[in-house]
Amino acid sequence: MYYTDEQIEEVRSRNDIVDIISGYVNLKKKGNSYSACCPFHHEKTPSFHVSREKQMYHCFGCGVGGNVYTFLMEHENLSFPESVEMLAERAGIQLPQQGMDPDAKKQADERSKIKDMNKLAAGYFHYMLKTDRGAHALEYLKGRGLSDETITGFGLGFSDVYRDDLYQYLKSKGYADEELKNSGLIRFDEKNGASDQFWNRVMFPIIDTNNRVIGFGGRVMGDAKPKYINTQDTPVFDKSRNLYGLNLAKKSKRRGIIFCEGYMDVISMHQAGFDNAVASLGTALTVGQVNLVKRYTERVYLAYDSDEAGTKAALRALEIMREFEMPARVISLKPYKDPDELIREEGTKGFERRINEAISGIMFEIRILANNYNQEDPQERTGFQKEAAKRLSLILDPLERGNYVESVAKEYNISVESLKETVTKYGISGTAKVDTSVFRDRSSRKSPEEEKEQKQLKTERLLITWIINDDRLFKSLKEVLSPDDFFEPVYHDIVKTLFEQYEEQGRVMPAVVMNRFQSKEEHDKAAAIMQQDFDMEISEADKSKVITELVRSIKLRSVTHRLEEAKGDLEKTGKLLLEKAQINRIVISFL
Repeated sequence: MYYTDEQIEEVRSRNDIVDIISGYVNLKKKGNSYSACCPFHHEKTPSFHVSREKQMYHCFGCGVGGNVYTFLMEHENLSFPESVEMLAERAGIQLPQQGMDPDAKKQADERSKIKDMNKLAAGYFHYMLKTDRGAHALEYLKGRGLSDETITGFGLGFSDVYRDDLYQYLKSKGYADEELKNSGLIRFDEKNGASDQFWNRVMFPIIDTNNRVIGFGGRVMGDAKPKYINTQDTPVFDKSRNLYGLNLAKKSKRRGIIFCEGYMDVISMHQAGFDNAVASLGTALTVGQVNLVKRYTERVYLAYDSDEAGTKAALRALEIMREFEMPARVISLKPYKDPDELIREEGTKGFERRINEAISGIMFEIRILANNYNQEDPQERTGFQKEAAKRLSLILDPLERGNYVESVAKEYNISVESLKETVTKYGISGTAKVDTSVFRDRSSRKSPEEEKEQKQLKTERLLITWIINDDRLFKSLKEVLSPDDFFEPVYHDIVKTLFEQYEEQGRVMPAVVMNRFQSKEEHDKAAAIMQQDFDMEISEADKSKVITELVRSIKLRSVTHRLEEAKGDLEKTGKLLLEKAQINRIVISFL
């Protein structure tokens, strides 16, 4: 849909960015803004900041930023119109039905067609499972203990042995090759033409929390490799931000969410009554998936495979969850390999007991450490105790840290006082920071021309930051500076919009400025400027000096550039030389 600037701004103004983002990440108030670990990259120190005053966010670690629309587009994989509609519905705003601009219409049509193709494919795979050609696949699923009700409930299916079976079916429904190419269902190459992405596999539809089929997982029934393949990322599917089974688990009456490794684990657990089970999609647990599940629960269990790979996956998951302040408990599956096997052997009661006996993530990590050392050897035992103390020193809450020290000391027969002393020592030393600047690659140094260009861009960026943080500058600047004096296109557009806002409304609204930009790169660049604050204490007189120097530098470069372009035009050159002579007389005053 196409929406006017007024409609877009009304929807944005009725959705506070702090309220929206706090539904995805754990924001903490810090001065005049809010901070958290960034939901778009893995980090240990919070560098993601949200400003209620400016209605914007920016990560000083990975550089992402924007307004509430940008966040939803990035986090939920939505188009701009979809993010507007989502926020309008949240605010109770009725949007008019209007025509689309060409680009928005093209994107919306592509996403809609992919969803329709996925829905058709899911129905076709499920139909094939019930035919004679899919009999062996149905037998395989029933051999894994799945009932007809479970098979139907999860929409399981079968992709035929013919390599272009689904392709021919979707072609018969009127889809063109170009549309099929973007769906993730069909692949094309010059030698073989079109072929199905999935063939001769048991099929698992991947359904999002809005109950839309967004992709598929396919499993071989023999020993072929790879055992599983998943839909590649498409405009409607991002495997790092979705979880298998969450569409059902979010409605569970059970407490918490149980993370498994595979589709069959999730299905077996749901069939056994543990309908709060989910699984990541062929990858290790991601930041996006943790953020997704935080909307529905604050209690998490890990039921990863009991082998070495499963243990490593659990440790990685615990690290991510710890950074998002989401404590997890680990369910022991031994001597069985996975939840599916455990349930088949011990049944529902057996797994229920395992849940009740689940240990905290910290105790699980300590137990893994203990297994890596020979506890009968004094030197090895000392090594274990030091490593355990390092881990315990990372617990920030003194009461919690003390409780864990006592528990670990009791379980591994360590003196409480000596362990507490070692933990304290590592906690203090752990506050030291390393200056990594000495490790920077010298080959990455810029040429003198590039350095000069970067310096000028920094000057433009600093002045814009001052303008946003002190709107008294507009009265002084409008007489000596214009948007055309800014060479960086994004900076030019920002300044132009800021001047227009001040002229029309007498104030600056940074979040509205973001509506001018379309690409992610532009959003990030604009947000980096408009989210910057100055913490320094500076007098009005010194501030005037700083701003004056910035304005003179920008103006000098602008006039010099225009003089080069005006060569041969005597009248224009004369005016520009006069303008250049006046630059040193520019003084920006706050008095």
